[in-house]
Amino acid sequence: MERVIVARVQGSTHHESVVRWARQEATRRGLAFRVVHDGQPDELNDAQLVVTGARDPDGVMIPACPVVLIPEVPAAQLSARPGTEIVLGVDAREPARAAVDFAFDTARARGVRLRAVHAWRFPSCAAESPFAVPEEDRAAWEDHEVQLLADALRPWREKHSDVHVLEDVRLLPPAQALSRRSASAGLVVVGRGSQREPGPTLRALRTEALCPVAVVPT
Repeated sequence: MERVIVARVQGSTHHESVVRWARQEATRRGLAFRVVHDGQPDELNDAQLVVTGARDPDGVMIPACPVVLIPEVPAAQLSARPGTEIVLGVDAREPARAAVDFAFDTARARGVRLRAVHAWRFPSCAAESPFAVPEEDRAAWEDHEVQLLADALRPWREKHSDVHVLEDVRLLPPAQALSRRSASAGLVVVGRGSQREPGPTLRALRTEALCPVAVVPT
């Protein structure tokens, strides 16, 4: 079976950016390239990667392969970022292995840095307290989150020793942390569970991310 990257075209004025990004990625990976129009779902069955518009209502849930969502920004803005970092959204307590694999492989193939972003929040006991969180408590909790992320990524860092990894722990909601990093990223990578509808982080990224977002099924 031919390994192919598919550009899913929905007929909007945004389709040129979708096709251009998919063609460039196919060239980078040495894979075949195909354009599929809405109404041709069978053409997605052998795809290694599907590229579609970020506002495609069905794009995330179509194939059992990674999907890259292209934001509605000028095409020149997307093509001007070939050497920028890959941003991985990762839950240090339960990392989505397929998404982490995809992010490391992509960073290595492009020869760029991988930024692993782990978003955290205060424990419920602190969040519900009417008093300000003491600085020493915050520092201790943050140190714990930093260690969790380091432990979670250690197997991949050992396997991909040639990939430069920056571990980035943020006291923010995941969507906000990733959206901010998308302004200077070449690609944001997140995992997708088995639920039928996108979760809140992915819903936010579809409208707020300023670079392509790769959604990798877990």
